[in-house]
Amino acid sequence: MPLYKTIIHNDTTTVFVWKIEESLHDLETTVQLNERSQNRANGMRSESHKKGFLAVRKLLEVAGLSDFDLYYTEDGKPHLKDNRKITISHSFEFSVIAISDTEIGIDIEKNRDKIQRIASKFIGKEADYLVEENLTEQLTVVWGAKESLFKIHPDGGLLFIEHLPIDEFNLYRKQTKGHILKEPFNESFNIYFDIFHGYTLVYATNEIKA
Repeated sequence: MPLYKTIIHNDTTTVFVWKIEESLHDLETTVQLNERSQNRANGMRSESHKKGFLAVRKLLEVAGLSDFDLYYTEDGKPHLKDNRKITISHSFEFSVIAISDTEIGIDIEKNRDKIQRIASKFIGKEADYLVEENLTEQLTVVWGAKESLFKIHPDGGLLFIEHLPIDEFNLYRKQTKGHILKEPFNESFNIYFDIFHGYTLVYATNEIKA
């Protein structure tokens, strides 16, 4: 079972990481889906996206849950029936989920140099501290942090450049602060990240690490 990593953030928050090594057939035959999820999976044309979707359901099983414990609201945000918070992401070879008693957002991205070409679409004040060395990794952390914050507060009016500033960070310290600043909201969250196998995992929470 390719459970790659479990991050026990504290007593109420856990992150699960799955490295997708199975074939699509193996995933399809070992995962049980509710009717909504089955219809969604049937409509996916990308094999990579479908495998990521199914691997998320494998992670639910690791967490003692199933797809039948998961539902989505109209804004596309996932929820658990037991009222705990859940956040989901997948990218190519990895799927991740985080489960918590408090608000949490997660993102995983493959580190690709092309992020430098689109940096102007999401980099605001962060330009003041970014440096040329390891720029792709820095940009991916910023993007993942902003995605994580967006998932915590999925307001369609949020602008990544303006409303989701990320404080200066050191790649080796693996944590920083992020903010949601859009009236009437003024909230700050702890940002944690890890870089492995050419991917960057980022999650945002208002809980402190154990």
